[in-house]
Amino acid sequence: MPRGARLDAPGTLHHVMIRGIEGRPIVDDEKDREDFVSRLGKLATETGTSIYAWALMSNHAHILLRSGPTGLSYLMRRLLAGYAVAYNRRHRRYGYLFQNRYKSIICEEDPYFKELVRYIHLNPLRAGLVDTLGKLNRYKWCGHSALLGTRKNNWQDQKYVLKWFGATQGAARKAYLQFVRQGIKQGRRPELVGGGLIRSLGGWSVVKSLRKSGLFEKGDERILGSGDFVENIIQQADEKIKHQLPAEALKKEVAAIISRECKKRKINIEVLRSGSRLREVTRLRTFLALCLVNDLGLSLAESARQLGVSTSAIAQILRRLH
Repeated sequence: MPRGARLDAPGTLHHVMIRGIEGRPIVDDEKDREDFVSRLGKLATETGTSIYAWALMSNHAHILLRSGPTGLSYLMRRLLAGYAVAYNRRHRRYGYLFQNRYKSIICEEDPYFKELVRYIHLNPLRAGLVDTLGKLNRYKWCGHSALLGTRKNNWQDQKYVLKWFGATQGAARKAYLQFVRQGIKQGRRPELVGGGLIRSLGGWSVVKSLRKSGLFEKGDERILGSGDFVENIIQQADEKIKHQLPAEALKKEVAAIISRECKKRKINIEVLRSGSRLREVTRLRTFLALCLVNDLGLSLAESARQLGVSTSAIAQILRRLH
């Protein structure tokens, strides 16, 4: 079955799931974890993305976020591409690190926000990375400790989350911790890691019960929410899908960087894209290839098209400098 187009309107609440290819690790040690979390924080600040909950595991990660003005795809492209290149360089490996397509589920806020924050932050405890709630309260690779104030993440939107639990910071933290404690016995929550009618309603038995009563809800695998919420999101997407900001913003940024660097080095853009092997042109092309792939998250093929060379030439540049 073909995959549906991403629903990527700025300001949308997403539950994002990132997995290593073939279930392999995406972090090997503390330095990898520091790099991944640092990149996430920096990009969230830069793109105006609100991060509410996150958990970095050994072979996957969960993030609950509200996309900024440039949308989700722009953030994820830069995060995953930049981190993967750095990881491969550090561990002297080649090839893909992540599954080709991260998973993102648009979530209806009122019924799911608190549940998702709790579910995501309990991941390290469920997986055995920590063995007690007390240790989770101080755990570094999860947003739970920041909500409790035991660790600082200036890029994590703690105030918004805590407002769901109380009017003052102290009361909110106490209520939040109690809410998390109550969720430990729930175990895995498959209804919170995917969209669709069955998951949104909490199971097939509920769907059948509603249908027997003559009630029908609309569902979509990309959305976790009620029928009305699903219908509203799809309607908005249909109106905006051809005019999404991320692609346009990225296109403008790529053009601006290439133009700026060519002007700085007094090299004509047409010469850059002609395949010239003059030393100055080659140096500029190398610099731009790294910038487009590492910083902007452009694919090798699109970077090659922008620089007037083959995809294999971009791959060789990256391998040579790793």
